[in-house]
Amino acid sequence: MKIEVLRIGQRLVRDDRVTTHVALVSRAFGASKILMYDANPEIKETVSKVNKMWGSDFQVEIIEEWKKILKSKKSDSYKIVHLTMYGENINSVEPKLRKEDKILVVVGAEKVPREVYDLADYNVAIGSQPHSEIAALAILLDRILEGKQFQKKHTDAQREIVPTKRGKQVISKTTLKYGDRKEDFE
Repeated sequence: MKIEVLRIGQRLVRDDRVTTHVALVSRAFGASKILMYDANPEIKETVSKVNKMWGSDFQVEIIEEWKKILKSKKSDSYKIVHLTMYGENINSVEPKLRKEDKILVVVGAEKVPREVYDLADYNVAIGSQPHSEIAALAILLDRILEGKQFQKKHTDAQREIVPTKRGKQVISKTTLKYGDRKEDFE
């Protein structure tokens, strides 16, 4: 299954951290790409550093027109899944979503335009209470992929976490190159 994420909108400064976390969750929970509209381009650099250190070919693309992306993805056989508190409960649509080949998950920041609801194949709610779009995205991706995304190993990783009952264990697969700052990756 191919999954991409579209982040629409960003409230200046306040949402830099939230949008970064939407990108990091997208990457860690099995999406192959995030398309960001009206986002700080520094987020792309941050995710690139994470990819370099922890491995991945996850892509970040800054876009100019989200409507064109939605229409283009629909014509390319993607199913549009819009995360919203007002949609169908995840428990009702989860089995259908698992059967899809290509999904574009739309994650809004501020008030999402009505067109998104209309263009979506699925308007999906993760619960019916206000909560974080980051949590909603993580739950949706985990439900769709049934946890399989956590079994993936990145052969290009410079570091790898070894699961332990207590403490921390990280394997360094390469040494940092001149100019890389250790604190950029921790």
